[in-house]
Amino acid sequence: MLTLTDVVAASAEVGGTRSRLAKVDTLGAVLRRAEPAEIAPLVGFLTGSPVQGRIGTGWRTLVAVDLPPATAPTLTVSQVDAALTALSQTAGKGSVSTRRQLLDDLFGAATEPERRFLVALLTGELRQGALEGVMLDAVAKAAGTPIAAVRRAFMLSGRLPATAVVALTGGDLAAIGLELHRPVRPMLAAPGDSLADALAQLTPCAVEYKLDGARIQVHKTPDRVTVYTRSLREITDSVPELVALVHALPCATAVLDGETLAITDDGRPRRFQDTMSRFGSTAEEQVKALMLHPFFFDCLHLDGEDLIDRPLRDRIEALRRAVGPHVIPGLVDPSAEEAEELAARALAEGHEGVMVKDLSSPYAAGRRGKAWQKVKPVHTVDLIVIGAEWGHGRRTGFLSNLHLAARDPDGGPPIMVGKTFKGLTDELLRWQTDHFPQYQVAADSWSIQLRPALVVEIALDGVQSSTRYPGGLALRFARVIRYRPDKSPTEADTLTTLQRMLGSP
Repeated sequence: MLTLTDVVAASAEVGGTRSRLAKVDTLGAVLRRAEPAEIAPLVGFLTGSPVQGRIGTGWRTLVAVDLPPATAPTLTVSQVDAALTALSQTAGKGSVSTRRQLLDDLFGAATEPERRFLVALLTGELRQGALEGVMLDAVAKAAGTPIAAVRRAFMLSGRLPATAVVALTGGDLAAIGLELHRPVRPMLAAPGDSLADALAQLTPCAVEYKLDGARIQVHKTPDRVTVYTRSLREITDSVPELVALVHALPCATAVLDGETLAITDDGRPRRFQDTMSRFGSTAEEQVKALMLHPFFFDCLHLDGEDLIDRPLRDRIEALRRAVGPHVIPGLVDPSAEEAEELAARALAEGHEGVMVKDLSSPYAAGRRGKAWQKVKPVHTVDLIVIGAEWGHGRRTGFLSNLHLAARDPDGGPPIMVGKTFKGLTDELLRWQTDHFPQYQVAADSWSIQLRPALVVEIALDGVQSSTRYPGGLALRFARVIRYRPDKSPTEADTLTTLQRMLGSP
């Protein structure tokens, strides 16, 4: 039987090393000790994502617990999991006092190190390094199962704890298949150096518009349509126009991957923030004011046939049958001249650039390899905001200069790579000043430090070697494009991505 202290010790050991292999060994060892009922909560604890999701208890409530810590560890993984389940299910009349008692019982039985771990876990601040990729490797090692089988099962189930349970209890990972109305983890694109390079690497390929929209995944059965974001959050009720459109498609069942965006009367894309604002609202007036338009680029299932393992060329053919005019603008196996013309047209219409995709590639979740490459006229990366400085001059009174960090590819804390105050509009300055304090972990007279929670898209002219920042490089002419509320820090670009850009024009 695993104790919470076992989890805290493993977390500390993982967080204390930069070695991916050491992290995997530590996690694999604790996973092998877990009983079947402990596996799911254990994986949730060590990846910083309890299986209950958010339990509705904030930082102030947790740190306000006024009880002495336990002198000896007694809490088990199962007891903590049961307490979190009870907290997540407590609502309605009398819930405030009930939740207070549940928290007092849990924290009163926890030692001081266990308390620190629980506070970090429940506030989303657990940064011990067990990211999904590391945990997947650990599950495969502990189960003695090929990593490819674990990754595929995770892609199709969308749930890492559930995948771990199957793998570690001797279940059949191959039996985890695509299930309609259960979202599939999305395949992601790697940055391409140039259109010419991408075409040379991926011939034969498809080239299509890279839209400045929001990723969606749509599932259709005869009597139901569901819509999910890139983080697998369901937004069906917020997008009735997309639901109606998909209902009318000439197919009985389908799983479609695509982008959606709001467009102006002349057909140009509206701001990304305008599109994202729709995902949290069901107000009829907002739906009418900001109609969303879908552009689908992949088909994972059509009329009873799963297509994930089929080459992209076949999936595009199925997509065109399924969605007709709603397919994203693009070309299959174009010449270099045709691809350049398409890229120029995409930019002229206000889009970001183009995607270049290997026509022989199956659908695989995550950003492994370069089967899909995004090519933009300027380099853009998604970085984590870990601090900000108070402005001067006309920016006095506003939080301005951002401290930017890349994700550690081995799961450690974000690694600082630069600062920028360029590209910040008055609107963004006001927003930062209003919202940053809720993420604050420390402050002095000139700056504040933030817990890693916010992702910002940064344009830059390249990177250069530098000893000024811990990442060993510095950003050249970095400027803010937008914040990415659709992305978590675990989806930010890694230091490795920036290192590959060294010497790029």
